[in-house]
Amino acid sequence: MTSLDAHRVVDAVWKMESARIVAGLVRMVGDVGLAEELAQDAVLAALEQWPEAGVPGNPGAWLMAVAKRRAVDHLRREERRDRGQEQLAHDLATRPDDGERDVDDVVNALDGEVGDDVLRLMFVSCHPVLSTEARVALTLRLIGGLRTDEIARAFLISESAVAQRIVRAKRALADAHVPFEVPSGPERAARLSSVLEVIYLVFNEGYAATAGDELMRPSLCLEALRLGRVLAELTPDEAEVHGLVALMELQQSRSAARTGPSGEPVVLHEQNRGRWDPLLIRRGFAALLRARQAGGPLGPYVLQAAIAACHAGAATPEETDWPQIAALYEALVRVLPTPVAQLNRAVALAMAYGPRAGLTLVDTLTGEPALKGYHLLPAVRGDLLARLHRHDEARTEFERAASLTRNSAERAVLLRRAATCAEEAGKAGETGNARKTGKAAATGKTREAGETEGKAKETGEAAEAGGKAAEAGDAGLADAHVTLGGAAGLFLARPDLSADTMRSYRQTLTRLCRHLGEKAPLRDVTSHRVAEVFAAAWGTAAGATWNRHRAALRSFATWAAERGWAATDLAASLDRRPEPRARTRPIDRSRLESLWKRPDIPLRERTLWLLLYESAAPAEWALSLNVEDLDLPGMRGEVKARGHWLRWQSGTAALLPLLVEGRRRGPLFLADRRPGPGRMPAAADLCPDTGRGRLSYERAEYLFKRATADLDPEGGGCTLHRLRHSRLAHLGEDGWSAPMLMSLSGHGSVRTLHGFVRIPRPADTVA
Repeated sequence: MTSLDAHRVVDAVWKMESARIVAGLVRMVGDVGLAEELAQDAVLAALEQWPEAGVPGNPGAWLMAVAKRRAVDHLRREERRDRGQEQLAHDLATRPDDGERDVDDVVNALDGEVGDDVLRLMFVSCHPVLSTEARVALTLRLIGGLRTDEIARAFLISESAVAQRIVRAKRALADAHVPFEVPSGPERAARLSSVLEVIYLVFNEGYAATAGDELMRPSLCLEALRLGRVLAELTPDEAEVHGLVALMELQQSRSAARTGPSGEPVVLHEQNRGRWDPLLIRRGFAALLRARQAGGPLGPYVLQAAIAACHAGAATPEETDWPQIAALYEALVRVLPTPVAQLNRAVALAMAYGPRAGLTLVDTLTGEPALKGYHLLPAVRGDLLARLHRHDEARTEFERAASLTRNSAERAVLLRRAATCAEEAGKAGETGNARKTGKAAATGKTREAGETEGKAKETGEAAEAGGKAAEAGDAGLADAHVTLGGAAGLFLARPDLSADTMRSYRQTLTRLCRHLGEKAPLRDVTSHRVAEVFAAAWGTAAGATWNRHRAALRSFATWAAERGWAATDLAASLDRRPEPRARTRPIDRSRLESLWKRPDIPLRERTLWLLLYESAAPAEWALSLNVEDLDLPGMRGEVKARGHWLRWQSGTAALLPLLVEGRRRGPLFLADRRPGPGRMPAAADLCPDTGRGRLSYERAEYLFKRATADLDPEGGGCTLHRLRHSRLAHLGEDGWSAPMLMSLSGHGSVRTLHGFVRIPRPADTVA
């Protein structure tokens, strides 16, 4: 092995094992700075010995063993430890060490668990006695295993500055005699909040760099994700920890779509969602589910993760549930009343209820001292002003935002938007001058036509012009100059549209205006250009989605043609797509039989799944059952809200008495733990004996998917709906008729069963 190879191997091992090695040493010597020095001595020894002797089988344990011996030597030399520490040094020095033991075993031998030591080190590195910059640098150094030069490059500062931060941080911890422990009681929550803040600061610096030429620094995002996942494993009952992990996973899933070909930023609603990482989205949803299971009141990270989940769950930007996001931001500002949270809420309000609603809130933030140098405040205000066609004001705001940002990519985008607003303002000025000239000429002609006749004519022209102005919008343009955006606004403002229809139509027309330009003359919009927009926006969408947007466009085109504004049928080039009925493939019977027999399946899950399969009932019905609703001898249970009896067979009948043993009332299927005080369910959903709540559909679905991942070719697991579908398919194969299936499963219409049995047509019916 060459010296270069040794350096690469040592770097890799150090990044993976540094946190555990340093944490174990801190507990031995009681000093963070000294512990890192001892660990670095072990690294130097590896660089000297591994090129000749080769890499040991367990390099992490080798480094720990060498560092441990250095610590023992130090304890002996200093002779300033109490009797217990001297005895520890003696035990460590006399214990055999072959250098090949697993690093977990080595550190466990030091009277504790590796995970506990790493968690202690996290709390020490993020101690409030340190400045924010020092906490970030020390955490990346000790927990992340990054070298000083790597941290300096990540934050675009000098290496000497980072080194000084780390040295001062170690000295401050030593001077303050910070104990190497996990705090308890009220202090734990405050200290944990500091740890989460540091991790999220690291992630944000990577996700949206505050300075430099690049918009993102992926290495910092990945490091923050790694730290968050480690912390989540060490604190499985902390909802906010899982909330932070969920937030980072979901935000990181969009990283590939956040920049264009030249590195320019791409805003969320214009991103290609096909480039979002589905694995990270699934991991984010799983972390959010773990946060919900942990219970307790909703904290800021859980709420922000829920907002990110709303974006991740929308297949297209138009399907984003902005009212729900606005409601979540309202809850967020109650627990995190910061100006930045209010600014984000303003954006959500603008998307949900129009730019004027957002601008009203933004204007209240302009005097906030915390946002004085924050470039996103004028950027958001400029965007809202531009959407309200106040282009001169918008240009000023974009230019101000560009002067405040230190990121080159963001500055370039803001300056381009300022230039666009200047162009739009110039066009609006020219249009205004043309209107004044036209009005003056019309007035002159009216006066020349004679007093009586002229007044009548003037009145008639004014009425006609007023009518056209009302139809063409605030611009008051002639038919030949009606814009796409103006016509779309009038079309959506019609009183005969319901709220749902208007929301659906707005999705289509907003995308059309975004691609073709709101100021594009409507007469210049051709069916060919519209087809290009549809191909780019919904070319790969399902048939139902394509047809919905096509229908909205046809309604708009018909309405515009009636007024003589549209020259052609705008939807002429768009064919209706077939909408095949979705088919769910049933699960093989033999695989289900093996699932029932698996020894690792808990009693609750086994009972629920068998009940769903044997009754062919919806999962919501089974989960709504109470213990008092069961007729165990009759092998049935009453779903009172539906007036339907679920009937099961011997498999479920054998398990239910074990599940309800000792309980007389309350939900049949209970959650894993008691609910938190801030999320107490209704009394009907609480078990009076155990205090636990009713098992939720989401949790039941997650457990079934996890258990059936091997049955799904895509690895995502099967749904509870598919389990019910499988039962109906199997019974249909066994010759059950449609009425028999209806009686068992609770289907309200025979037509809904056509996929499982043949439904006779009237001509086939025998009188």
